[in-house]
Amino acid sequence: MPIHKRWSEESIPAVQRPSWPILLAEQRGIVNTSQLRAYGHSTADIEANLEAGRWQRVLPRVYATFTGELSRSAKIHAALRYGGGHAILSHRTAAEEWGLLPIIEGPVEITVPYTFSAVSCPPLVIVHRSRALPHIAVGTTPRRSRLTDTIVDLATSQRTPKMATNTVVDLVSRSKVSLAAMEKCVFLRPPYRYRPAIRYGLALLAGGLMSALEVEYKEAVEDEHGLPQGSRQTPFEVKGKILWEDVTYDPHGAAVTVRLDGRATHAMADVAFRDRKRDNAAELAGRARLVYGWNDVRTAPCEVAAEVRAVLVREGWDPAGGRAATCPRCGK
Repeated sequence: MPIHKRWSEESIPAVQRPSWPILLAEQRGIVNTSQLRAYGHSTADIEANLEAGRWQRVLPRVYATFTGELSRSAKIHAALRYGGGHAILSHRTAAEEWGLLPIIEGPVEITVPYTFSAVSCPPLVIVHRSRALPHIAVGTTPRRSRLTDTIVDLATSQRTPKMATNTVVDLVSRSKVSLAAMEKCVFLRPPYRYRPAIRYGLALLAGGLMSALEVEYKEAVEDEHGLPQGSRQTPFEVKGKILWEDVTYDPHGAAVTVRLDGRATHAMADVAFRDRKRDNAAELAGRARLVYGWNDVRTAPCEVAAEVRAVLVREGWDPAGGRAATCPRCGK
C-alpha cells in the first residue's frame, strides 16, 4: 500500500507560523498534536495540561486548550483538525455554512481524501471520503465543498429516491446556484446513488417547479388524478411589480390559480404582504384561487384533486380527452 504523506504544521518554517495566541484565536482554542509539537509542546506537556484540567481531549490527537462546552466554531475546527490538512466541511455542515439549511445541534460532517484513515467519531464528527476532493473544495474559511457538490452530496445521503429528488428541488430553488451549474456538476461527477432521482429533480426545476411541495402536488394531485398539467411560476404584474404564482391553468381554458405554501405561518411581514397583494390582484382580475399546504397535499391529495377539478370545470376546463387517472388510493 502506498504511503500517503499528511500535511503537518511541523513542516512549516517557524517564521511562517502565526504566534501561539493568534493560532488559538483563529482555531477557537482547538489544536492537534502536530501543531502542539510545532510550537514546542512535548507529550509530557500535553498530559500535564490534561491531568491538571486546563485542557481537554476532544478527538484522537485533537485538544481544546480550555474546559467546558465547545462552541459550534470550536467543534468545526476540532473536526477539521482531526481530519487532517486536506479535510473540508461537507454535507449538512457545508449546507449550513452556505446558508441552505438552518444550523442545528449535531455532528460536524467533513470529507477527507479517500485513502485517509480518519473514521467517524459520533457524536462529534462524521467522516466521508472522496477521490475527487481537490475538485469539490472551495477556499472559504474554513474550507468546504462547493455549493453544487454540497447539494448533490445531501441528495445522495437521503433515505429514498423521492427524498433525493425533493432535496435537489428545494435546495437549488432556495440558493443562487444556476441550473446549468448543477447539471454540469452531475455530468462531471455523476453520483453513484440516486442518479436518476437527482436528474429528475433537475428536470423538474427546468420545468419550473421550485419546491418539494410543488413536486408533491404535480405527482400526487395532477398526475395521479388525471388533471391538466398547470403552468409553473407564472408572472403577474401588480402595480408595476412582478409577482409569481405557483400553478396556473389558463392554457387549459380556466383562469385558476393554485398556491402552494410550505410554511406553517407567515412569520415574515414581507411574505404576508406579498400574498395579500397576490390575493387582491387575483380578486380584481376575477381569478379563482385555491391554497394548499404540506398537510393538504401529503395527507389528502384525493380531496385536493377533487376541489381543483371542480373549480377547473366551473371556470371552463373541458375534462373530455384529458389524462387518465392512476391514483392508487381513490382509483380516479
